[in-house]
Amino acid sequence: MSPGVRTLTVLGKFKPFGLIAEATDSNPNVAESYQYFLFDPDLTGQRDDDDGNEANFSRQREHELFIRDNRIIWTSGSRVLKRFTLSSPIIKACWSHLGRGAEALLCVLQIGCLTIYNTSGEVVSVPLPRTVISIWPLPFGVLLQQGAEVNPSSSIPFSSASPTLGSREMLRKRDMPSHLILRDPLEEPEPIYLEERGKLNIMRDFDERTIWSSDRFPLMTSYNKGKMQHSVWAVECVVPDTVFPKRVSFRRIWQVKGAKKAASKVFLATDDAVPVICFLILEQKKLLSVGLQTVEINNEILFDVKPDISWSISAIAAAPVVVTRSQVKIGLLPHLDIIVLSPENDLFLYSGNQCLCRYVLPSWLGESLVSGESAKIDPGSRDLKITGLSDAVLGCINLSVNHSQIFRCALTSNPSSSLANDCIAAIAEGLRSDLYKLFLSLLWGDGYSDQKGSSIHFEWEALCNIFLGICQKPTGVHLKQLKTSSESSWEFLLSSKFHKTYSRFHSRITSINPSDLEETTPFCTKTGSGERPDNSFELMVQSLDCLHAVYESLKMDNLRKQDLHHLAVLLCNIAKFLGEKCYINHYTRDFPRLSKITGACTTLSSSRKPPNIFRWLENCLRRGCLSTNLDDLPDLIRKDGCSIVSWARKIVSFYSVLFGDKPVGKKLSSGVPCNIAPGSYSSNEELTILAMAGEKFGLHQLDLLPSGVSLPLRHALDSCRESPPADWPAIAYVLLGREDMAQSVFRNLTSSKEFEMQSNTSLISMSIPYMLHLHPVIVPSSLSESIGLENAKIEDTNSVDGSVIDGMEHIFNSYTQLRYGRDLRLNEVRRLLCSARPVVIQTSANPTISDQEQQQDQLWRIAQRTAVLPLGRGAFTLSTIHTLLTEANFYLTKAIPAFTVPKLVLAGRLPAQQNAVVNLDPNIRNIQELKTWPEFHNAVAAGLRLAPLQGKVSRTWIKYNKPGEPNAVHAGLLFGLGLQGYLHVLNLSDIYQYFTQDHESTTVGLMLGLAASYRRTMQPEIAKALFFHVPARYQASYAEFEIPTLLQSAALVSVGILFEGSAHLQTMQLLLGEIGRRSAGDNVLEREGYAVSAGFSLGLVALGRGDDALGSLDSFVNRLLQYMGAKEERSLLAPSNEDLRSATQVTDGSTANVNITAPGAIIALALMYLKTDSEVIFSKLSIPQTHYELECVRPDFIMLRVIARNLIMWSRIRPTSDWIQSQVPEFVKNGVSRLQDDMDDMYEVDVEALVQAYVNIVAGACISLGLRFAGTRDGNARDLLNNYALYLLNEIKPVSAPPANGFPKGIAKHVDRGTLEMCLYLIVLSLSVVMAGSGDLPIFRLLRFLRSRNSADGHANYGTQMAVSLATGFLFLGGGMRTFSTSNGSLAMLLITLYPRLPSGPNDNRCHLQATGVVVCDLAFRHLYVLATEARWLQTIDVDSGLPVYAPVEVTVKETELYSETRYCEVTPCILPERAILKRICVCGPRYWPQQVELVPEEKHWWSFGDKSDPFNSGVIYVKRKVGACSYVDDPVGCQSLLSRAMHKVVFGLRTLDESNSLANSHRELDSDSVDHLVSTFSSDPSLIAFAQLCCDKSWNDRSDSDFKEFCLQVLFDCISKDRPALLQVYLSLYTTIGSMADLLVKSDSNVCDSLSISSLKVALAYNEAVSSGRLASSGGFVQSIFLASLGKRCEEILNSSTELKTNLRDYLTSEAWPDDQKDIILLSWYLKWFSVPSPSIIKAAVEKIKSKSKISASAIPLLRLLLPSTHISAIREIDRVFFFH
Repeated sequence: MSPGVRTLTVLGKFKPFGLIAEATDSNPNVAESYQYFLFDPDLTGQRDDDDGNEANFSRQREHELFIRDNRIIWTSGSRVLKRFTLSSPIIKACWSHLGRGAEALLCVLQIGCLTIYNTSGEVVSVPLPRTVISIWPLPFGVLLQQGAEVNPSSSIPFSSASPTLGSREMLRKRDMPSHLILRDPLEEPEPIYLEERGKLNIMRDFDERTIWSSDRFPLMTSYNKGKMQHSVWAVECVVPDTVFPKRVSFRRIWQVKGAKKAASKVFLATDDAVPVICFLILEQKKLLSVGLQTVEINNEILFDVKPDISWSISAIAAAPVVVTRSQVKIGLLPHLDIIVLSPENDLFLYSGNQCLCRYVLPSWLGESLVSGESAKIDPGSRDLKITGLSDAVLGCINLSVNHSQIFRCALTSNPSSSLANDCIAAIAEGLRSDLYKLFLSLLWGDGYSDQKGSSIHFEWEALCNIFLGICQKPTGVHLKQLKTSSESSWEFLLSSKFHKTYSRFHSRITSINPSDLEETTPFCTKTGSGERPDNSFELMVQSLDCLHAVYESLKMDNLRKQDLHHLAVLLCNIAKFLGEKCYINHYTRDFPRLSKITGACTTLSSSRKPPNIFRWLENCLRRGCLSTNLDDLPDLIRKDGCSIVSWARKIVSFYSVLFGDKPVGKKLSSGVPCNIAPGSYSSNEELTILAMAGEKFGLHQLDLLPSGVSLPLRHALDSCRESPPADWPAIAYVLLGREDMAQSVFRNLTSSKEFEMQSNTSLISMSIPYMLHLHPVIVPSSLSESIGLENAKIEDTNSVDGSVIDGMEHIFNSYTQLRYGRDLRLNEVRRLLCSARPVVIQTSANPTISDQEQQQDQLWRIAQRTAVLPLGRGAFTLSTIHTLLTEANFYLTKAIPAFTVPKLVLAGRLPAQQNAVVNLDPNIRNIQELKTWPEFHNAVAAGLRLAPLQGKVSRTWIKYNKPGEPNAVHAGLLFGLGLQGYLHVLNLSDIYQYFTQDHESTTVGLMLGLAASYRRTMQPEIAKALFFHVPARYQASYAEFEIPTLLQSAALVSVGILFEGSAHLQTMQLLLGEIGRRSAGDNVLEREGYAVSAGFSLGLVALGRGDDALGSLDSFVNRLLQYMGAKEERSLLAPSNEDLRSATQVTDGSTANVNITAPGAIIALALMYLKTDSEVIFSKLSIPQTHYELECVRPDFIMLRVIARNLIMWSRIRPTSDWIQSQVPEFVKNGVSRLQDDMDDMYEVDVEALVQAYVNIVAGACISLGLRFAGTRDGNARDLLNNYALYLLNEIKPVSAPPANGFPKGIAKHVDRGTLEMCLYLIVLSLSVVMAGSGDLPIFRLLRFLRSRNSADGHANYGTQMAVSLATGFLFLGGGMRTFSTSNGSLAMLLITLYPRLPSGPNDNRCHLQATGVVVCDLAFRHLYVLATEARWLQTIDVDSGLPVYAPVEVTVKETELYSETRYCEVTPCILPERAILKRICVCGPRYWPQQVELVPEEKHWWSFGDKSDPFNSGVIYVKRKVGACSYVDDPVGCQSLLSRAMHKVVFGLRTLDESNSLANSHRELDSDSVDHLVSTFSSDPSLIAFAQLCCDKSWNDRSDSDFKEFCLQVLFDCISKDRPALLQVYLSLYTTIGSMADLLVKSDSNVCDSLSISSLKVALAYNEAVSSGRLASSGGFVQSIFLASLGKRCEEILNSSTELKTNLRDYLTSEAWPDDQKDIILLSWYLKWFSVPSPSIIKAAVEKIKSKSKISASAIPLLRLLLPSTHISAIREIDRVFFFH
């Protein structure tokens, strides 16, 4: 059969868009030559959306890379995506897959370099040998071809004159591999190996020049010019042995000789579902193809040639295109046809070696070209000739014509008929190979030439004529005779082709135009065999099966009923031609009016029973999956890889799984393919949901199903909605309507690409129309987050509008507002911690000289308080600025408030004098001394506001904000950023530049910040920088540097943080010596601070390691005990440079100065043996038990020992008063208990020592209690500490009711006030540590009172104000979003922060780590509490509104030594317990859907931000509110959630309203408004809201059918009360089905013309039986059972009400005659389907069988029931009455 002729669709003249883009650039074109290539955007995963324009439709589907000189322009259509500019000219560029990612990378070859770009623009440069001349993509890397010739630029000029040198050069070439492969951008290129005779040798054949490679298959082709040979190579990864890694080798699988030149083009195509490699050999003018096959050996896929597929065709140009089967893929390869330009310049389309058609250019194209040229042109040249083709992408190619022009042409035209495409695809997938080729010849032949119209209907008619033409000449519209000219214009218009097309296009979906039936001529005879191919009959038989599969699949789609009818007409004719009675009966019952074309015919002989998917679904519901008949399913449904009937296959697989079928690999046990999403399941319903998720079958697809078919699937969704497993994918949760759980899964996705893909495609398609688009929700910290950072400079001035920036303006966010509501405590905290405004000074209105002195004195004391406020403010605003979520990473783009440093104002104002500002007099006070370091802490507080590692603070940004001259502000900022982990972006040169500034505060901030950023890493470079500031690390030959003690102390603690928990022996030896080493200089007051720093550092290095860290080195402990003043012998083991240290040992005579070394030694032992319960060390840290021992130990050392003992015996700490009293020795208890008695027999010094010891022991026990219960908000610990704080406060000065009995009275008389004040504030600090982040109101009142105490009489000083400021910040830590941890590292940092020594003033140098004149590192180290905090806060966000909401949660903690497993309730937002004890979190309460998070308690830190394993998504749980309930914000007590009562009144009140007068009608409108209001209040579902608005419409109220209105309102109530929006569609569909059936009996103009709804209704009733019988597990059906039962009863009533039905049934059963009346035809079809009456041929066969076997004298019903088991008993009686009763 000659191929047909098709006309190409010309999209326009082609010009590379890179040339247009270049014209817009300012750079001139240096090089004249350029390259470009077009490619499918699927290659890079960036397919664009189509814009509907046909010309742009093609260009938007393809991308272009334009290359000129050293520049690349990547465009999509007319849009430039990216521009790349390189340093040298480009040799070649290609897309390839490198590394483990699935993303394609752009590889650009230059001389000596391969530059690799990803799609986001990131670049990697790989150096290459200069001999690499070309690159080729492979599926797992880039193939590099090396040339034998040395590049001219690198050649040696005199090599030819030196034979020896030339031979050496040739030898070097011989050893060099000819091919390399780069598998990862971060690896080196590897040589390619050649597999020869089972051995692997490096491939060194430079004559094998690569001419093509595949990026989908591991294949490469080469040409050997010397051998004139083409070869095909399989690229394989082999493992030679266990020593060497995988190697890449070539294995030759095919070769052919005879071509003098290499093939001009090589590409992949398909031939009969087999991949083929095609070689275009121009010298022979032929296209040679070789088939490929795959063989699986040891789980590896090997490629080889398929010898039986090899052919060649004449061609001078060829390219692969996607035309015939665009939706089909053969593995990774799409179905590729071949477009061929023959030597005669004809363009042919081939499928394999079968020529399908010839393409020609449209005639108007030549005319348009000639019209623009000279009139003298030769008329013979008007004919266009195709001279070349190129740039094929999908179905588009470039054609060169003889007028030197290039046109972009499309081989497929749009639009196309979806029904025709489905049928063609089904035939392609279902037919045998030879039959499919026959069909292709018919499809692409002259009989299926282009239609002159572009309507979809003409495509379908042409396809129908192919099948009808096999039997006789095409029937249809072409058979109609043209009317005579005498007809009227109206009749002419009605008979026009346009009218028929329009009427078919726009008629009702279920309507059938009678003219359609007239135009299709029925046929009963077959034409002679000479008029068709011999195997055409077999083609028709198999085509019937394939098209019937499409027909059954279309039944499952409500929107394709019109296509279903068109297909039924075709199938009815094919079945009649083939003699398939049962098939004809099947289609006629679905569309009764088709009986008009099924007249009597004598050739009907076959009685095959057609597959019926509705029958299979009904049987599955009634008897289970394993009892169904698989013959009811078309074969294509069970065929692997069949995509065209995937819609029906999915439904069948869901039903199979729901009723007991189990997955076996990628199939079910019944043989039906099914993709099941990963996840656990415990029931068939849960497995069904996973199957729906795996098949991407969403709620939108569920709505397309017939209502009855969707019911079991909706039932499964409803039954799993309450508590689905926690490991399901997000799309499964969206199916269930649990967008809250889906959003939680969203936040844990590994990459932004995956997030974007799922959120934009899969999940939204799964959710429509029942949910809004899912989007990431980040609750902004403040409105000021909208300011960008990159252009921000650190500011320390007032804002532009004059308002004062206090550093806390952002604290009022959605979280804090929700937590504190209308409570004003945050405003009060902000007022107390504000240091940016002048403070109020109370004075007289007429100041005198003495008043001015009083003002200065008062202002000085207040200024000291203001100077320490930044410490509390830093804790209060800690990590409260959060960055926003962007596409790829979390970049710091909107966090400028975190770096706006507020002013530190030490001035005052006089309200009595119109707020006149008073400044400190510099002549009286050293203002600069007071202000320098507070500015440092002020900047630290500003830096701490940025949440840790949520953004990307770039090195450039830090250097951009570096001031010209070093200052304390930038130093504090460095420290703050370091504490949050951001200083890792600095390189060594940056660190060096900072150190060379020789600025103390900058050096301190940088060292501590670097140590915090690199905590626990022992980073060598950072360690060297820190050790530089420790002179003891220098060698003896080095001159000792003059390094201030301040820097040495900071360096020691920094070393401890860097080496935390490492137990590094050399560092420990160094630090042990430093405890007893005198610091540089002669200032004895600095010794204690330096020793304590060394003790902290030593404790950090060996943190919690105990004997494990020390091993057998008992000398470590002995030395520390000696530093404490113990009597043990001095250890003989000492550090290697002990001789150097002995000269500076802190000694008094022959022993160590215990007053200096004891604190550091105690702290070191406490941290080293933290939580180890070591009885040995515990006994060494003894508390004095006698008066004599008490005289030998300082009271403050006793406090340290108490703390150390309790930290070691961690498990013994109890939050009881008895435990605290147990810490006090008996003689101390007895002494303080007799303070009120006669004390004449006691020495005064003894009393003071006893009270001093008692106060310090109690304070130490309280600090231990605070550390033990840090961040736990334990009620017992809080009450206990609060009582002791009030006790000491009342002892100082009675201010409240005395606490409970048991506390000794009158201790203030025997101890100095400073000691009592210090112990009081240490207990208050411990109390705030326990209640960190809670914002506890009674404790806050206590802190506010302590702050307000008058400092004039010594009640408050610098240190106590620091304690109050810190305690206030701790109580509201992070705005209430953070708290403390009790891990070892956190306890160490808290101990540094709570070190029990408070400075009494700015010049107090006795505190640990203070420099001369100012409180320096003491306060700097107080910031280290940041490293002890955790973001254990939890808030719930409504997934529908995206707003934070209150939600009750149940928290379960595991059993500990203090309590058994406990469950308690919290209301979010709240703070969770530590990870070590947290076991379960449950969202509970009646208003939100339940959700449970199961955890395994682990001794680990809380999850960091962005941690993939974080179950709380960085502190967020998404919740979904149930319908019928208001949020707790709108309805705190639940009085507004009375949905059922309100809706009941509205719904059932309408019954009486309809019978009332006009006054009642107004009330009815009011009730309708209330319906709309209720629905919008209690449900966010768009479908329910829209339906409620419809019910509120005035036109709706004017309807007369009140029953239907009442039904709709009842349905609306049912949907809302049960939270089942899908019920709305199901109820209305089933109700209107019965209504349409009833209308048919009373109306003659009914639109009902099919019986498909009867099948859906039968499935719904079968579902009802499955629920009632327990086959579907549920507490109740998805739809009310009584409603479905009433539908069945009503249907039977309608069928029994017809008087003519029995007569028509008799005629049908006896003579197979259908009634003439349309109404009777439809009723009869309903009856046959409702009662499952078989076709008459089957019934007659059964009757004949009964009559032949026995003589029936009585009823034949039992035998008929046996032979016709699926037929209803009512129909059995009618059959018996017709055939056995006369």
